[in-house]
Amino acid sequence: MKVLLVSTYELGRQPFGLASPAAWLGQRGAQVWCNDVAVEPFDDGAAASADLVCFYVPMHTATRLAAPLIERVRVINPRARICCYGLYAPVNELYLRSLGADVIIGGEFEQGIADLLGEPAEGQRSLTSFARQRFVTPDRSSLPPLELYARVSTKGQEVVTGYTEGSRGCKHLCRHCPIVPVYNGTFRVVQRDVVLMDIEQQVAKGAGHITFGDPDFFNAPGHAEAIVTELHNRWPELTYDVTVKVEHLLKHRKRVGTLAATGCLFVTSAVESVDDRVLERLDKGHTRADFIAAVSLLEELGLVLNPTFVAFTPWTSMAGYRDLLEVVRDLGIIDNVSPVQLAIRLLIVRGSRLLDLPEVRDLVEPFDDQRLVFPWKHPAPEIDELCRQVQPVVGETKGNRRTLFQKVCALAGAPFEDEPRPSITVPYLTEPWYC
Repeated sequence: MKVLLVSTYELGRQPFGLASPAAWLGQRGAQVWCNDVAVEPFDDGAAASADLVCFYVPMHTATRLAAPLIERVRVINPRARICCYGLYAPVNELYLRSLGADVIIGGEFEQGIADLLGEPAEGQRSLTSFARQRFVTPDRSSLPPLELYARVSTKGQEVVTGYTEGSRGCKHLCRHCPIVPVYNGTFRVVQRDVVLMDIEQQVAKGAGHITFGDPDFFNAPGHAEAIVTELHNRWPELTYDVTVKVEHLLKHRKRVGTLAATGCLFVTSAVESVDDRVLERLDKGHTRADFIAAVSLLEELGLVLNPTFVAFTPWTSMAGYRDLLEVVRDLGIIDNVSPVQLAIRLLIVRGSRLLDLPEVRDLVEPFDDQRLVFPWKHPAPEIDELCRQVQPVVGETKGNRRTLFQKVCALAGAPFEDEPRPSITVPYLTEPWYC
């Protein structure tokens, strides 16, 4: 059986979400081809000859980019069975089926995809599983080389970067998070030996840095600590980055120290806001003071914090936006913040816990099947206008982060007043983090 696995976008990473099911399918005897259209053209020939075409849709952007390709496959290969899998598959099932998808798989997807090989290629099916799987080493052999993907920039050099996952799902229930409608507080680990074998094969292909894509690396803190300890023992020069909640950084201070001692370059954390009212509505589990404490903790340990924000929400005020800029400035982390983070606008998707809030239900418009969101307008039009003005500025390729930050401050009417400070080089991925 011929299977084509397709990814459209995953933040500039070589997709674990293709490589992992490719290994499962290969063990079942399938002929598997991976097509990452983020870095290579869509393979019409492979799609035309495939018996099964699977689209990986782990996020909002990836799902929208997949839509025309699903329709394209349905035209060029009417006999193919089309599967959509990943976080955004079950919450957008009706839309994906309208495009031509036959099978929708959410949660832990490898077993479900592999089981399709033994099924009749007819009829529609939906599956969301949280079964504890025994993973196998991902098969990256048909993926484009790592050199084509985003790299980590550090000390004036760009380092080839690999990608793996030590866990999926999340035990937290942040209202705006797209993981929650599917996993609902559940998470599952990828066995340590599989993670390390996946790292090993990427190091052999030239990776000098690894991004761990776990939604929260400290959902299973002991598991995470064991992985990075062994990573450092085997490859002392290898660096890595992880994503950890502010709440977990403060709760697991000693383990954060382990990160610092084992080659972690930076920690991404979804701070989202510095306004406690907004944080409470998002159910983030941390406060403004916690964020400031986390910045201090990581600085003490010599780690870089890479904060992400949802700068524009229904509760953002002009004063609140200026306050965000002033906090970033006063904490001395302008260089840590990717400019795009100053323009992110809240997405409200199907199944979002934000819809539990009466004020949000009253605000949103009917679901937009093309944009895959509940559209909303800010009660104060000047906030939406500011967002529209900021977006092209943060998209500029010329100018460093400090220059772009100053431009955003000017748009918002926030004082810049940047004190002269030594030039520092903050490590970062060459493709910004967003949904």
